[in-house]
Amino acid sequence: MSKQKIVKAGIIGGAGYTGGELLRILINHPSVEIAFIHSNSNAGNYIHEVHTDLFGETELKFTGEYNYNIDVLFLCVGHGDARKFLDANPFPASVKIIDLSQDFRHTEKSTIDYPGTDNSARQFVYGLPELNRETIKTAANIANPGCFATCLQLGLLPLAAKGILKSEVHITATTGSTGAGQSLAPTSHFTWRNDNLSVYKAFDHQHLKEIKQSLTQLQSGFDQEVNFIPYRGDFTRGIIASMYLNSDLTEEEAVKLYTEYYAGHPFTHVTTRNIDLKQIVNTNKCFIQVQKKGNKLFIISIMDNLLKGASGQAVQNMNLIFGLDETAGLRLKAVAF
Repeated sequence: MSKQKIVKAGIIGGAGYTGGELLRILINHPSVEIAFIHSNSNAGNYIHEVHTDLFGETELKFTGEYNYNIDVLFLCVGHGDARKFLDANPFPASVKIIDLSQDFRHTEKSTIDYPGTDNSARQFVYGLPELNRETIKTAANIANPGCFATCLQLGLLPLAAKGILKSEVHITATTGSTGAGQSLAPTSHFTWRNDNLSVYKAFDHQHLKEIKQSLTQLQSGFDQEVNFIPYRGDFTRGIIASMYLNSDLTEEEAVKLYTEYYAGHPFTHVTTRNIDLKQIVNTNKCFIQVQKKGNKLFIISIMDNLLKGASGQAVQNMNLIFGLDETAGLRLKAVAF
C-alpha cells in the first residue's frame, strides 16, 4: 500500500474568523500537518485560548515566526495585507499560496512580481471549483473567492455557461455578522446587530466585480446589469440570496440545466423544494432552489459564509491542487436545529 501524501501547511493570520475555521478543518484533515499558525498579537498563546471551542482538540500554539519548509501557505489576512505580506516575504516557488483576501481575485491584479528571487512572478487562479476546477488542479496559487461572490455566482453560472443570461438580474442577499470579520465596528456590535436588519453598499458591493468577471468568462460579451442589494443579518453565519431575471426556460428545463451543470461537483446541490440556512450552516455545501414564476426565473442560493464562502472553499482548493479527495476534511455536519 502506497504511503498517504501529507501536506505541510502554514497559516498567516490564524486568530480571526477565517483562520479559526481553517484550523477547525485542518486539525482533523487526514492528509494535513499544520507546520505553524502565525499571529503577531497572540504569539506564544495556545490556539484554544483564542478559539475556545478547540479546547481538548489541539495543543498547538500561535507563533510570531514562520518557515518556508511547507507545501501550502494560507493567507487569512485583511484585504490589502496579503499582497503586502508576499511583497515582504517572497516564499519559494515550490510553496503553493491560497489567499483568502480579495488582493488577487481580479484579472488585472492576479500577478505579483518578486524581482531578484527564484520566484520572479506568481500568477493566481480564481479559486471557484464549480467554474475553474481543472485549472485549479494545476495551479500554483489560488485567489479564494469572496463569500457573497461565491453564493451569487453559483446561482447564475449555469445560465452563463449556456449563453442565456440575457436580462438584468435582481438580487437581494443577507449575510451573517461573521462576514464583517472579527474586528468590532458599530454595525457588528451585538447590541446593534441583534433584532436588526440593514442594507449596505447597495448596487456597488465590491464582490460585483468578480461576479461579472466570472459570468463574462462563461458568456463572452455579457453586459447586463447585476442589481445587488446586500443586507446585514441578525444571525452569526450563513448567506441567503434570492435572484430573479426574465427567462424563456420552463421550470423543468431550468432544473435540468442546473442539475447537469453541477453534476460531479460534490458540494453544490439543486432542488425545487424550499431551503433554509440551517441545512447548510457549518458545512461546505451550497443549496440552490430553482423555480419559475410567470416569465421570471427565481433562484435561491444558500451557503455558510465562513466555509463555502471562505475557509472550506480554501481547503477544497488545496485538495484539488494536491490531488486529494476533493471532499477530504470537509464532510461536515449541518447544525440542523
